[in-house]
Amino acid sequence: MSAKLIPTGTQTAGPYLHIGLTRPEWADLTDAGKAKGDKIVLEGRVIDGDGTPLPDAIVEIWQANAAGKYEHPDDVQDKPLDPHFRGFGRSCTDKDGIYRFTTVKPGAVPGRGNTLQAPHIAVSIAARGLLHHLFTRVYFAGDSLNPSDPVLSSIDDPALQKTLVAESKGKANGAAVWHFDIVLQGKGETVFFDF
Repeated sequence: MSAKLIPTGTQTAGPYLHIGLTRPEWADLTDAGKAKGDKIVLEGRVIDGDGTPLPDAIVEIWQANAAGKYEHPDDVQDKPLDPHFRGFGRSCTDKDGIYRFTTVKPGAVPGRGNTLQAPHIAVSIAARGLLHHLFTRVYFAGDSLNPSDPVLSSIDDPALQKTLVAESKGKANGAAVWHFDIVLQGKGETVFFDF
């Protein structure tokens, strides 16, 4: 008689998040300001379906550098890499559900069918209550390429498009500040993508 195999259940982020995954230095993608390009701060809150900020979420970002090139072998564009720019970052939310990154505004990158994508940042979220990571994008309000971006323009409802657009909050310490709340469900829910 053979044993019946039972798969291990999927689990959410546990209570030990801040013990093993908190690395504040990972929230600065600019090598302490040495990266080329326009420095920005991307900040916001992760909010659950009840409108309550989550103090134990992980927000990860991946983006192109200021020239529009990813530090990845599949990006074969003839654009320069920046040795002082790390295209990946992680920020854990604080007690008020706030995350914050220091980075550069990404350059436009090519999309499918020889289109040009608007500057954007790819985002992944893990938090309690989530069995799987959520994936979304951050675009920048007022960017001239937003209306023609193939991903953003594939969303017909302007209210849903708006959930992917960060708003400018001026400057602080010489960097443009962009605000982007991530609403996990309910009113104003952020658009998430399946991968």
